[in-house]
Amino acid sequence: MILGVGADLCDIRRIQTSLDRFGDRFKRRCFTELERTRSDRKPDPAWSYAKRFAAKEACAKALGTGMRRDVYWRDMGVVNRATGQPTLALTGHAARHLAALTPIGHETRIHLTLSDEHPYALAFVVIEALPMA
Repeated sequence: MILGVGADLCDIRRIQTSLDRFGDRFKRRCFTELERTRSDRKPDPAWSYAKRFAAKEACAKALGTGMRRDVYWRDMGVVNRATGQPTLALTGHAARHLAALTPIGHETRIHLTLSDEHPYALAFVVIEALPMA
């Protein structure tokens, strides 16, 4: 069963402006250490950061909270499965909101797709509940 769906479109130029203006302060406020390490290795880090920023916004929408109700940027981190497919790892209040959405006897799976076409980055999130085996 689908618990939530969220999408977000982010302007890569806006993220570049934030990186130029606030640098590490912006990165530490919004991104996990893993996301910063991965993005900073890219030839154009703003593209990577923009996709991750969009993923967090889309996830907050799928949770039904938006970026409020104690859900913080670093509570949602883009990680990759062994196959390379992106997903989101939730901690803190975001994880608690997800647990509250999850019916008893079910486990959740977060589906995430990311895309970019300059000047935009796109993220789409689907939160699914599956019966436990």
